[in-house]
Amino acid sequence: MAKTYDFPSDLLAGQEELHQVRAELSALLKRLPWSVAPLDGFSDDNGWRKVERPASPGWTPDEQAEVEKLRQREHELAVFVTTHRFWTEVEAPDRVVARSELKHASQGQE
Repeated sequence: MAKTYDFPSDLLAGQEELHQVRAELSALLKRLPWSVAPLDGFSDDNGWRKVERPASPGWTPDEQAEVEKLRQREHELAVFVTTHRFWTEVEAPDRVVARSELKHASQGQE
């Protein structure tokens, strides 16, 4: 029988916010040009697969600041979740399973 864990509410909230920040960062990066700095486009079909990129206007200072803000928050949340006091209460061999369960805990609440 699988063990279940009673995660503290602040740990659950931190994990949920981490999921949200990562999704927001991923969506932002997909919308932004491929290069932070303005660069000419290129095409290379000499490798094992063809690589093409259109010219990139680069990121605006606001876009760079938004990416940095999200990356900083992602880091803060990752540190909070991984160093939470709860993990000291979980037996070492069970921590990987418990961590995986935490990552998917919000999916079960929907």
